[in-house]
Amino acid sequence: MIPAQLFLDWLHQADPTSAQLSLNDLRKEATLYLLPEYDTEEEARQHLQQRCGKVFEEELDGWYRDPSAWPADRRFKNFKRWFEYQFHFVIIDLCSHPIVREEL
Repeated sequence: MIPAQLFLDWLHQADPTSAQLSLNDLRKEATLYLLPEYDTEEEARQHLQQRCGKVFEEELDGWYRDPSAWPADRRFKNFKRWFEYQFHFVIIDLCSHPIVREEL
């Protein structure tokens, strides 16, 4: 998941201290979100659509913590304007320790 131009425009407006940030700065490190198992990209999209509000909030909170400045419309249609995403069907864990789930 990486921010799109609309995200940067919002950030510049919400937080004047971010004026020097570019879209490339925001895209340096993508955020990965695990979805429930799926067989098709359409199923993956449905899973993302069901969870897009939470993902939207996580991304906004990562850059500007004041929810009163966040966009009110965090539905999937708007989500797709604010972010670019890709689905990856395989993730390989090369670590020997167990995966620990943290609440978001």
